[in-house]
Amino acid sequence: MAGVDTGGDAAARPWRPAVVPEAWLWTGALALAALVIGLQVGGVSFTAPSQSLVPVADAISAAMAWFTSHFRSAFRAITWLFQWPLGWFRQLLLALPWPVVILITAALGYRAGGLRLALFSAFAMFYIVVTGYWPMTAATLASVLVAVPLSVAIGLAVGIAAFRSRRVRRAVEPVLDLMQTIPFFSYIIPILVLFGIGPVVGLVASAIYAIPPMVRNVMLALERVPPDVVESGLMSGSTARQLLWWVELPTGLPTILIGVNQTVMAALSMVVIAAMVGGVNDIGLEVYNTMREAKFGQSLLSGLVIALIAMVTDRITRGFAHGGMELETGRLRLLYAGVVIGIAVLTLLAIAYPGLWSFPESARFYPAAAMNAALEWFTRTAFPVTSAIKAWTVYFLMLPFKIGLPASVRPSFWGFAMSPMVTIAFVGIAALLTGVAWWFKGWRAAVAVTVIAAFYYFGTLGMPWPVVILVAAALALGTGGPRIAAFTLLSLLFILVNGLWAGAMVSVQLAAIGVLFSFLIGAGLGIWAALDDRVSAVLRPICDTLQTMPIFVFLIPAIMVFLVGEFTALIATILYAIVPSIRYTEHGLRGVPPEIVEAARAMGAGRLQRLRQVELPLALPEIMLGLNQTIMMALAMVVVAALVGARGLGELVMIALNQANTGTGLVSGLAIALIAIATDRIIQSWAARRKEALGLG
Repeated sequence: MAGVDTGGDAAARPWRPAVVPEAWLWTGALALAALVIGLQVGGVSFTAPSQSLVPVADAISAAMAWFTSHFRSAFRAITWLFQWPLGWFRQLLLALPWPVVILITAALGYRAGGLRLALFSAFAMFYIVVTGYWPMTAATLASVLVAVPLSVAIGLAVGIAAFRSRRVRRAVEPVLDLMQTIPFFSYIIPILVLFGIGPVVGLVASAIYAIPPMVRNVMLALERVPPDVVESGLMSGSTARQLLWWVELPTGLPTILIGVNQTVMAALSMVVIAAMVGGVNDIGLEVYNTMREAKFGQSLLSGLVIALIAMVTDRITRGFAHGGMELETGRLRLLYAGVVIGIAVLTLLAIAYPGLWSFPESARFYPAAAMNAALEWFTRTAFPVTSAIKAWTVYFLMLPFKIGLPASVRPSFWGFAMSPMVTIAFVGIAALLTGVAWWFKGWRAAVAVTVIAAFYYFGTLGMPWPVVILVAAALALGTGGPRIAAFTLLSLLFILVNGLWAGAMVSVQLAAIGVLFSFLIGAGLGIWAALDDRVSAVLRPICDTLQTMPIFVFLIPAIMVFLVGEFTALIATILYAIVPSIRYTEHGLRGVPPEIVEAARAMGAGRLQRLRQVELPLALPEIMLGLNQTIMMALAMVVVAALVGARGLGELVMIALNQANTGTGLVSGLAIALIAIATDRIIQSWAARRKEALGLG
């Protein structure tokens, strides 16, 4: 039956009236959208306000000014207090001979994951030492060593309170959503105003940014404690406090340690941002300065230091979270004794031979010049290809989705002007594609093609704002219900009345194209990895590396090859956001019940048929969750992309940071967070409904 998406065999699945309201919902929404577009073509203006209609930003700035004037001295006292442990940790790390640093790291790696992790950890630390970056790295690690315990302690307390009180949980969860989606540059502004310029600003920002994963894992750990364990504790006469500390927390410790792992990784991801506002000569500042000066070799070598620190820390903390290396008591004592003896011997040798205390500068390995020459050769050689890729992507994809076809089509590149006949031809092609989508995939696919074609013609900036709000609200209502639709509607209205519409549409355009490429490439690689274990083995360490690299590192190769601009921001977004699509696709396909696959094989289905007709449909909810994470990561790049010339909300946040304008920075960051949360809710709701329909919930 054309136009009705039955979702399967009619005899197996009875007709559901709920499909009709959704179809009528989209019919009405598209009809109203066509009316608004027709009015705009006819001369009616739907220009979004460029200035705020509601003084939210001014109110926040005024409140921040009052708060600062009354409490700045208290925060400056905290700054003075935190400088002491920062200095102590840095001096301690620099006081250790470099072989001792490698020995301790290798021992931790062995205890957490065995010989392979020990060798990798030792190699990583040796690279940091031999390239001369250890003093800068010590400053970074000192900040992390102070920030992480703060985040863990606060996260543990908040997580326990949220687990015990439903009211606290209802208050905490939206705050966690905002903390994990609002750009970090936005809340650095008030921290900078309160604490002043210096290393403590980065420390506090890192600590705040790293709290949410700890809170969520503590709540999850306590929820997963088996009821019979709790019952046994109660029957033993435990009080509420004893039950928590002696039963629930020890039982949930593995999950809590995963939270510690994620907290450490979140703190490390703030290294470069913290260096930008802290002004400390650490490894983050080295990455930022060399990247800004377009020194490819230096920026890549220093960026690799951060990546190696992140990978070693991730593997060691994750290893301890899963129990670490199983060793007998005797071997464990022998390991500890060997480490202590090794530290003592190496320290004595370092006193006798200064080269073991501070790595000799003459022996350092620093191939930055050779790397710069290689990049220059590659840039010259590949310029015809890279420039063509950049030009085609910008002119045929990015510009139309941003400003629309009438404003972007030029004879100098397209070969023709945007005449009425071209417009008619475009409408005809769009109608044909819509009909094909309807015929083969149903009315939902036809709606999707229609919406995409409209945005390609008008662009996100040229599309009337009522149409954008109408389409987004209809999608939220049909997928997630009235509450998510109301949240989406209010979020878009907040962006509109605060004069942020144009910036939001530019950011959405860049993020959407980044998500498109990330998802297509990532899903393709995920399918390949699910079909071939060898491909999976190759992709796994690559994905691990990409996931542990701080967000700024992705800008380095993009800048060096394509220089600054929105295309460079797109490349960095793809590199940063591609991993979830790969992993969720592979996980979803490998998680398809084997008996279903075997049944399809017994019916004579070939490998490609099983993939297309059985495995992909069943894995689709999991794949969509990967798309959801890809979108979240693409939106996280919006502000960072402003550093390489991208416009939009990220640019507004960076301007606010430079001006220390708390109101504009927070409101612009909140706009990004609202877009991210609304998108997350819509996709999560769709995936949950789809899993339920497939009997996988």
